[in-house]
Amino acid sequence: MNRRTEASPSTPRGDGVKGKLLSLLLSPVVDKVIAVIAVLPFVWLTYVRLHSFGFDVPRIALGIQGLILIGTMITRKTPVRVSTNPWYWLLTFVETYWVLVVFIVLQRGHPIAPYWVSSVLATFGGVVMIWARLSLGRNIGFVPALRSLVTRGAYGYVRHPIYSGAVIVFVGSLLNGYTLRNFVAVALGIFWFLLKSLAEESFLRSDPAYEAYMRRVPWRWIPGIA
Repeated sequence: MNRRTEASPSTPRGDGVKGKLLSLLLSPVVDKVIAVIAVLPFVWLTYVRLHSFGFDVPRIALGIQGLILIGTMITRKTPVRVSTNPWYWLLTFVETYWVLVVFIVLQRGHPIAPYWVSSVLATFGGVVMIWARLSLGRNIGFVPALRSLVTRGAYGYVRHPIYSGAVIVFVGSLLNGYTLRNFVAVALGIFWFLLKSLAEESFLRSDPAYEAYMRRVPWRWIPGIA
């Protein structure tokens, strides 16, 4: 989800159907409409988390990051380049909304770790996501796109801190309520995060500034490890 780099103002848009589609996607009005529509499921999810299941520290942290996501998406910067690869769009759709699938299909299950362990993990993951979203600010987008390069805050340590935080939350949830269904849902969610981060970098690394950023921050998800 997400941080993108600046491209030249004269970024070529091409001719034909692809060029027209790219011009449409780069329109501020169209980009804003897409952002509002894309974020609507997260409005519902944030509401349910904060109002239907009571208040505890992990849910509050996840609710705050959800509110930041909604606010920054609605006010996000217009991209100067965006991917028109249909496979990237499909992957983005699956990865972005898989969290809703997980939320819906998760069973109560049985804990395989003390509650304080799963709670601390979920809270820590939520805090990491809050930090990353504040670092990212208005340079947010679900589909790979060039906006502004962000190297401050969480992005000074890893290139995909939002995914890192989400994975930690998933693991905490699984430890709190393990079933085979929960394991499959969480494992697929983590797989989509990893695949999406690779797809994003495949698109972004054509920009020299992002290529330099990748050399400066070699870790994708965990500082010093991966």
